[in-house]
Amino acid sequence: MKQTFILFLAFSLQLLSSFSYNKEEKYSLTVEVENLRNSKGVVQFALYNKDGSIPDEHYKNYFKMEKATINNDKAEVTFSNLPEGDYAANILHDENNNGKVDKGFVLPKEGIGFSNYASIGLTNRPYFKKASFELKQNKTIKVKIVYM
Repeated sequence: MKQTFILFLAFSLQLLSSFSYNKEEKYSLTVEVENLRNSKGVVQFALYNKDGSIPDEHYKNYFKMEKATINNDKAEVTFSNLPEGDYAANILHDENNNGKVDKGFVLPKEGIGFSNYASIGLTNRPYFKKASFELKQNKTIKVKIVYM
């Protein structure tokens, strides 16, 4: 009887330990843009989570990407189930809905924006370290769209 009880106890402890709360917290990030110059196309929201991942002109290094329609010169998306960490947002007002940054001679013809950047230019190029922010709770950020 004692041996059966010990086996039962060992089995119960093993079963309970498999239900231990070692669950990683997950968060939501809402990214908003406003003052878009028109309602053409869509707004593409790319989210990055690694140093060195931006600039990413051809959208090959992103962690997650969403598109949103434009309403009243504004758009927003919410990225859900994100683990705690550092993230950066790259936004494109994709007026012709082709999924890429269309350029004139050198500069983009469509609006672009990055988290933590109020302006973008040859001397103020976007990099992950400057564009990144810490996510450790649900958060909303606004990104300014720049038209060149």
